[in-house]
Amino acid sequence: MTITYADFDKVDIRVGRITRAEPFPEARKPAIKLWVDFGPGIGEKRSSAQLTRHYTPEGLIGRQVLAVVNFPPRQIGPVMSEVLVLGVPDEEGQVVLIGPEHEVPLGGKLF
Repeated sequence: MTITYADFDKVDIRVGRITRAEPFPEARKPAIKLWVDFGPGIGEKRSSAQLTRHYTPEGLIGRQVLAVVNFPPRQIGPVMSEVLVLGVPDEEGQVVLIGPEHEVPLGGKLF
């Protein structure tokens, strides 16, 4: 299936910085609760991600990541996830986060 650039442009993918991360023991699959700052205009949003294979909560603090910021909020157990942090699977299907190679301003839109 092909899409137009206008279709792609509807997905608002922004860069944010993880400011807080905590274990999420209530999740059905091992996960981490995240707080991500997207800078002025968007602010801090919450998420949950199955990142426990390659990441620890402490190691995520300060990391820049890409996330979809215009999906509707989704309840994941006791957490209301407001953004979808993006990653790709490794050879075993475990999440590897996507982020900029160099430090960039928060809130920058992927194009």
